[in-house]
Amino acid sequence: MKKIWWIIIIILVVIVGLWFWATYNRLVTANEAISKQWAQVQVQYQRRFDLIPNLVESVKGIMAQEQTVFNNLAEARAHYSGATALNDQVAAANEVETTLGRLLAIVENYPELKSAENVQTLMAQLEGTENRISVERSRYNEAVRSFNVMIKRFPTQIIAGRFRFSEKTYFEATPAAAETVPSVNLQVNQ
Repeated sequence: MKKIWWIIIIILVVIVGLWFWATYNRLVTANEAISKQWAQVQVQYQRRFDLIPNLVESVKGIMAQEQTVFNNLAEARAHYSGATALNDQVAAANEVETTLGRLLAIVENYPELKSAENVQTLMAQLEGTENRISVERSRYNEAVRSFNVMIKRFPTQIIAGRFRFSEKTYFEATPAAAETVPSVNLQVNQ
């Protein structure tokens, strides 16, 4: 009879150990999925940042009076390049988007810019990139949601807490960037 109890205890320990092992591996996999998805967001940001100087130079050639927007855009790109933490990167990306919105508003309001072929091509590429960024952000947020739910559920939360798996931050637009309408000065200096 003692032998049966020992066998039952060993089987239970093995089952709990296998569950522990599988749960830990699921958490690691989900955590890595978030890192991978953020890398995809960054790839699209890089594509955007590669297009922006070309667009700026094309627009600069046609309009010199909007120098402030160009300077702000260069500053915003520098902030993003210098950001290392995820939250800093998100804030810097929002700064780029706000400034880029001003540049796009300028382009839309000047017919001579809209008709320039290189500006049109760059605008189309930038629009496609913005769509890709939106898709990748959505995928990132879905990976974060999935992970956050996983680490909050019992009994997985025990293992998550023990191995310091913490809740991840969603990518959200900052209220200031989402609510601020770009201003455009349509006065032409002659």
